[in-house]
Amino acid sequence: METLIVETTNQLATVTLNRPEVRNAFNETTIAEITEVFRNLDKDASIRAIVLAANGPAFCAGADLNWMKKMADYTHEENLVDAGQLAEMLHTIYSCSKPVVAKVQGDCYAGGMGLVAACDIAVSVGTANFCLSEVKLGLIPATISPYVIKAMGESAARRYFITAERFSAAEAYRTGFLHEVVAAEALDAKVAEIVKALSSNSPNAVKQAKRLVQDVASRELTPALLAATVEGIAQIRASDEGREGVRSFLEKRKPNWLS
Repeated sequence: METLIVETTNQLATVTLNRPEVRNAFNETTIAEITEVFRNLDKDASIRAIVLAANGPAFCAGADLNWMKKMADYTHEENLVDAGQLAEMLHTIYSCSKPVVAKVQGDCYAGGMGLVAACDIAVSVGTANFCLSEVKLGLIPATISPYVIKAMGESAARRYFITAERFSAAEAYRTGFLHEVVAAEALDAKVAEIVKALSSNSPNAVKQAKRLVQDVASRELTPALLAATVEGIAQIRASDEGREGVRSFLEKRKPNWLS
């Protein structure tokens, strides 16, 4: 990997953006590498959780300037291909069957906010700043919008999409974009605490619960949705891990996925 560091230990994979000299701005290489890594981790049965982190003072400054220079001369068709690769990367993170925790140690701008929003849980230091800066450049945050709007809500997204104001971690937490804001010295411990909680649960149930939220969140409360949820609980109850989880609870012992 040219732009990432990937480490696995104790059923945890840590994917670290490693271009601190350009504030971890991403280019076509970063996009391809993140997509490949998350696809591989998704298939790896030994991995229970993934942390997306970054080296250096900034988490991600969005698009790399040299990459943007090349894009300035792209045709419409070339822009479609390029944007499609970014969209694919974000969806690969979002749809990964393993829970993904964003560990935000510094400023996060533009496309970097898309990376965080595509994760399941986001933890940030209190000193980080956030910005959806695209309109300053005559652009819009189109490709990242499905994930950012889901994360911070329509009202906040409307404001920050059109003002390009920089805002604090506290404000990002208020909107729901972040789940936790901690002091810098507490970041590692908080992420480890969340990873431990994730790893204590049934791997199959975590996978299905993540999919459940994605399936239910945007749907109307209809008979079809109610039927789907009934089918979902019936299937998970009859699954190997579902049966083992209930048995272990009744027998007052640890389930076999913790052994």
